[in-house]
Amino acid sequence: MPRGATERQIGIRQSRSRSSIRHTAPAAARQNIERQRKVVRSGNRLEKQAAAEIRLLVEYCSLTPSSPFHYRGYQTSSYPERKWSTIIPSIGGLEVKKAGRIGLGENRMVRLKGPARKMKRHWQLYLLVLLPLAYIVIFKYIPMYGAQIAFRDFSPVRGFTGSEWVGLKNFSDFFNSPNFWLLIKNTLIISVYSLLIVFPAPIILALALNEIRNARFKKTVQMVTFAPYFISTVVMVSMIILFLSPRLGFVDSIVKFLGMESINFMGIPDFFSSIFVWSNVWQGIGYGAVIYLAALAGVNPDLYEAAKVDGASRFQKVLHIDIPGIMPAAIILLILNVGQIMNVGFEKIYLMQNPLNTSTSEVISTYVYKIGLLGANFSFSAAVDLFNSVINLILLLAVNYFARRISDNSLW
Repeated sequence: MPRGATERQIGIRQSRSRSSIRHTAPAAARQNIERQRKVVRSGNRLEKQAAAEIRLLVEYCSLTPSSPFHYRGYQTSSYPERKWSTIIPSIGGLEVKKAGRIGLGENRMVRLKGPARKMKRHWQLYLLVLLPLAYIVIFKYIPMYGAQIAFRDFSPVRGFTGSEWVGLKNFSDFFNSPNFWLLIKNTLIISVYSLLIVFPAPIILALALNEIRNARFKKTVQMVTFAPYFISTVVMVSMIILFLSPRLGFVDSIVKFLGMESINFMGIPDFFSSIFVWSNVWQGIGYGAVIYLAALAGVNPDLYEAAKVDGASRFQKVLHIDIPGIMPAAIILLILNVGQIMNVGFEKIYLMQNPLNTSTSEVISTYVYKIGLLGANFSFSAAVDLFNSVINLILLLAVNYFARRISDNSLW
């Protein structure tokens, strides 16, 4: 059949069917296709080869003008305006689209498996994912092999498998330890306190900044609140100790100016959790607000126009438009924060500790460091940390489950 007649017969640009149709190809068609493959030598070999084979299939299978179909990873298309993922330019009057790979069977066209084809096609993206994936596997999953020392009387000389297996003895020793309830109480108090104060603070700041119409003032506030995030923990703790110093701190100077006696804030155990939490607010509120401002930027402006027409006040706009707009991001961050509720920041707490406030500042993370590294009791400290990780995992799964049931927003 002449080439022009074949293209008119296939009816690529006049087709209106969306479904794929399987067609039977006789042995003569497959033989001619094999001969046609050897002829293609110039230009884009894959595209010309596919176009030639499609023409032969049309000729031998008697395709109707309304029969779009897949073949060798290409799909005939009659809708060029449709937003395909990849459109290959017209070849000899044929327009083809990359699709799942198709091969000729004995009596039918069979769809071959596509994951390997997709990986080969988008290998650059998979290459980008490879490095962070390798980091997670090497530094997160492989070290889990060493968690077995929590169930052994570990000795560096005998190694992991050579150390004596003691089962749950290390966990039992921790549960019966006089420090168990003190550590749990201090960890929960600081964690829950942080969750109640540190988590909503960026939301409030983001909502307030979103209502500011003066661009210069808005940028100034963002810069002032975001800058402390770049201060290292060591420098931040040094500043806190200096500010609250009984002799040199400006806070103590204000207290004396008001006629009160000098106060050693870092030496009073009851002040420790408040100092820790509110200093975290100071350091992280600007960074957290950026996330919610990005979420607010995605809210449809038509909602504000509709609310204005209906006579809604600014507070009503915040309540019924802004808050629902940032709710998905807030729920995801809440789930992540609850999943880390037992992991209080070790570095900052350890630097803020002193012999006077240990009764309220000793948490699980600092206890593991002192017992495991300073005391060289590796098995016992591994058991304590493993217990802490299991509690975090349970909390994460529980909060994610309830979030999915209540709001349809969750991590998975």
